[in-house]
Amino acid sequence: MSADVNTILVAFGLTLFAGLATGIGSSLAFFTKRTNTKFLSIALGFSAGVMIYVSFVEIFRKALDSLTAEFGMKAGSWMTVFGFFGGMFLIALIDKLVPSSQNPHEAHGVEELSASDKSKNHKLLRMGMMSAIAIAIHNFPEGLATFMAAIKDINIGLPIAVAIAIHNIPEGIAVSVPIYYATGSKKKAFQYSFLSGLSEPIGALVGYLLLSRFFNEATFGILFALVAGIMVYISLDELLPASEKYGEHHLSIYGLIAGMIIMSISLLLFL
Repeated sequence: MSADVNTILVAFGLTLFAGLATGIGSSLAFFTKRTNTKFLSIALGFSAGVMIYVSFVEIFRKALDSLTAEFGMKAGSWMTVFGFFGGMFLIALIDKLVPSSQNPHEAHGVEELSASDKSKNHKLLRMGMMSAIAIAIHNFPEGLATFMAAIKDINIGLPIAVAIAIHNIPEGIAVSVPIYYATGSKKKAFQYSFLSGLSEPIGALVGYLLLSRFFNEATFGILFALVAGIMVYISLDELLPASEKYGEHHLSIYGLIAGMIIMSISLLLFL
């Protein structure tokens, strides 16, 4: 199975949009005085709802359909399940390799910029730089996931790209706040935040160059199973905890349910 040039360009564009949303987070940090925690809480919950719903209802099913068509019901079902948990293991391993003290998914508020002590110290600069590196590492498989979903079905790729973009906004804040706090330079803070998001389209590009010659139903089935596992893990390990830290528990759940409802309606409209 091959993808035409237009499909590839659209898929890459969606991945680029999702990755560069870190720049939106950085911009928010410099043009607002306080974090709208309720909005972020609902938005992150919404993003988790989109990812969880589309992973279980659509991506996992498409992986199962592709793999059972290629390898039979029993073998294909086992491969889908192994792929799903393999995706979880992959992203969990990446998390394990990133020092917990530099966790880029800790909730940060833009009001931290106005803290009284703005001393330029290396510890804060290192925190921002390590956050940028950690986010870049995390974004690499996310970029491949978004890209592959969009190539297979634009109706799945588009909501995933939007969900990942929402997810990347507070990550942009996580990078820019400590770098600005340490250097006093909004330009440097924005640049590093922006660059950390570039690993998402790079992940898509590298994945495509490595795998394009192998594109067929079996490859898509395995990749989709991996993507489903990655999306669910990100939602449970990053998005929902961050959503609750930014706001009330119920706000994140309301966002989660809204994301699932919107995702279900969007899929039904394209039947």
